[in-house]
Amino acid sequence: MALATISVGAAPGVRSGPAFELDERERVVAYWSDPARYTVRLTAAAAKDGPWQVRLTPEGSLWLWNYNKSRGLGKVAPTRDAGAQSPEQVAWEAWIDARVAYDRYAAQQTANIANAEATGSPIPPTVNPPAEPGAMPGGLKALAGEAPPFALPAQPQVHTISFDDGVRLTLTDNPPMRPRYAYYRFPQGVMSGGTRIANMPEPELVALFKKAGIDASEQRILKAVSLLEGGFDSINTYDTGWVSVGFIQFACLKAGAGSLGEVLYRQKADEPAAFEDDFRRFGIDVTPTGQLVALDLTTGEEQVGPDAAREIIDDKRLIAVFQRAGRVSTAFKVAQLEVAMRRYFPADDIVSVRMGDAQASAKVRDLFRSEAGLATLMDRKVNTGKLDPLPKILEQVVAQNGLASLAEVTAFEREIVAAMRWRKDYLVDASLTRPRTIFDAASRSGSVRKSPRVPPRPTNAKPPAKGKGKG
Repeated sequence: MALATISVGAAPGVRSGPAFELDERERVVAYWSDPARYTVRLTAAAAKDGPWQVRLTPEGSLWLWNYNKSRGLGKVAPTRDAGAQSPEQVAWEAWIDARVAYDRYAAQQTANIANAEATGSPIPPTVNPPAEPGAMPGGLKALAGEAPPFALPAQPQVHTISFDDGVRLTLTDNPPMRPRYAYYRFPQGVMSGGTRIANMPEPELVALFKKAGIDASEQRILKAVSLLEGGFDSINTYDTGWVSVGFIQFACLKAGAGSLGEVLYRQKADEPAAFEDDFRRFGIDVTPTGQLVALDLTTGEEQVGPDAAREIIDDKRLIAVFQRAGRVSTAFKVAQLEVAMRRYFPADDIVSVRMGDAQASAKVRDLFRSEAGLATLMDRKVNTGKLDPLPKILEQVVAQNGLASLAEVTAFEREIVAAMRWRKDYLVDASLTRPRTIFDAASRSGSVRKSPRVPPRPTNAKPPAKGKGKG
């Protein structure tokens, strides 16, 4: 197949030309042109129950996100709803819940009619319809704007991708979300949790950690945090991360770069032959600045950054390339581990705290000695990108307990870790070492200490009992 040469403009010194030569693009297009490589069908249940299912709308999800942002809540743990933050918001929350329930009911009635027509079955009887939500509260409308439909019928499709080495992957679009999930953006997106690190053979894990230069304590922390994300082969293209891959969901975000671009570039720099086999021969590359590159697998046109991210979301063959690499490539797994340690492991992060008229700074590793403490902070960095509100909590601990130096906060580690909890309580994880409290030291010395004063966790940071999430 003849392909026109693609010219890609870039700033001087960033990219001198396309990532793929003409003959390389022709080979990629030829590879994927085999009809046996990619098939699309309706779900197995569609023949019996019909193809239409109720799904959260991206517009409704975005409205929920903007509603939280307008209330000053920032990022809310994806497994929960933030809830009312004032007496006025109690009525708002009740209206939103009623509207979501009614929209899902209405969408189900529409889906029932369409499914009956598709299958020739009778329309199911209406059962216990919810009450209509009524008029939107004026204060809520002024804050967040008119609410769009929160649910509509959708037709999920199953995508099967087959590689030349026998790897065969199946992905389903329009994944189901919880009704008030605030991070859903791409209904054409797919997800797969992959093989969790905890379920991988121990000898394989030990070899990977050794190759990445990670010691035993760091291994336990990475394993604990990865349980909330997935495996080396996990993928997600439906949420605000745009394209997210790997055991702690390295994301390219809207810019089409991010931590995922860093992982790809790490592998390309360290193991170029493996990178060629894992990614380039299938139409995926990365620029020296960490931007994703993806080919249109029909035309061979090269997309970069945000356009590449969109191409990967739209074409399930491209995201399957990442999932395959996560299953079969040692080099890709090691690159994930190396970037996770460099980007998210908090031990060498510097925290600065105001103490009276002076500013005191210390490395996290000098204040947090337990694996549970480091895991808690890493969970914050992975999911929010920063350690906030740690400096504020440390300042309050120093002031409320009359501490003379920042080093003294180590006696309050357990209480600070509890206040920093994000998605999981690592203090109850038996696989991790846990911090001592000031009472441990006091009991050994025979002295008596007053209860420590530590600020409570912010109300918008408390995940519920486990019951999805990051999305």
